[in-house]
Amino acid sequence: MTEKSHAHALLGKLEDYIRNEFPVDAGIGKSPRELYEPITYILGLDGKRIRPLLSLLAYGIYKPNPESILSQAAAIEVFHNFTLMHDDIMDNAPLRRGKKAVHMKWNNNVAILSGDVMLVKAYDLLLPTASDKLGEVIRLFNKTASEVCEGQQFDMNFESLESVHEEEYLNMIRLKTAVLLGFSLQLGALLAGAEKSDAQKLYDFGVNIGVGFQLKDDLLDVFADQEKFGKQVGGDIISNKKTFLLIKAMELAKGEDAEALNYWLSLTEFDKEEKVKAVHKIYEKLGIKAFTEAKMNSYFEAGFAQYEAIHYKNKDYFHELKKITQDLIHREK
Repeated sequence: MTEKSHAHALLGKLEDYIRNEFPVDAGIGKSPRELYEPITYILGLDGKRIRPLLSLLAYGIYKPNPESILSQAAAIEVFHNFTLMHDDIMDNAPLRRGKKAVHMKWNNNVAILSGDVMLVKAYDLLLPTASDKLGEVIRLFNKTASEVCEGQQFDMNFESLESVHEEEYLNMIRLKTAVLLGFSLQLGALLAGAEKSDAQKLYDFGVNIGVGFQLKDDLLDVFADQEKFGKQVGGDIISNKKTFLLIKAMELAKGEDAEALNYWLSLTEFDKEEKVKAVHKIYEKLGIKAFTEAKMNSYFEAGFAQYEAIHYKNKDYFHELKKITQDLIHREK
């Protein structure tokens, strides 16, 4: 097998599994149709399926036939999309992956209720787990789900705060984004019968990589090549989003830099391009890109140190999971 064939084959099987569980004609035979069509819709919006793929590959590191846990892997994808459906309502986001968000295509009430069904379905998809592992899987899933909600609440709280400390922000992205990546890896290892110490290392690897991924997103939003990025560079600057870059700039800016930054943050009406250029210039002067890269790389390095310490049984899956993660780290969009 070639290096990429495991992931390619597993993604194909995962897509087939999700389509069978949530067919396009989901409303036929299931009523009311409005409850089920949004679920099929959001699951069909070209998601990368990174989280369930991590579960499948982590399983393959320890045991053959990761296809045997397609149901549990799909549970993670369904839960992830449930959170996105509800997040879009809270953020009043018009688009999801370039298409209308569910609450815009239908309405808020439909999106809330369909999301509720998705959460129930995620539990249903975990049920094929062996009885001796099911209790622990549900416990860890519940812990992760609660933490994701905690992260979302912290993120919303930050919108009304004048300042957010670096550690508060890092904890928020750990909860909102990273713990689900960690659980995805941990789940695959546990289902494969890996030692709990290895499953914990994989969890810690996922969490550290997840925090690094979000810092990478923060960085790309400001410093990406517009042609490669695929969306407007500087969106976080325009919205005054409290990313690591802004938090660090507010900490470091003194004198005229602080005055200029506060000026742009205080405006309710402004030229978007002018604001992006002005704040970008402040970031460059303060060396914010280098600070962010250093913090991001510290998480990546910690994560890979944990990954290299696991006791794998299948080196092909071990190396492929590592390569997929490295490719995500080096992305430019």
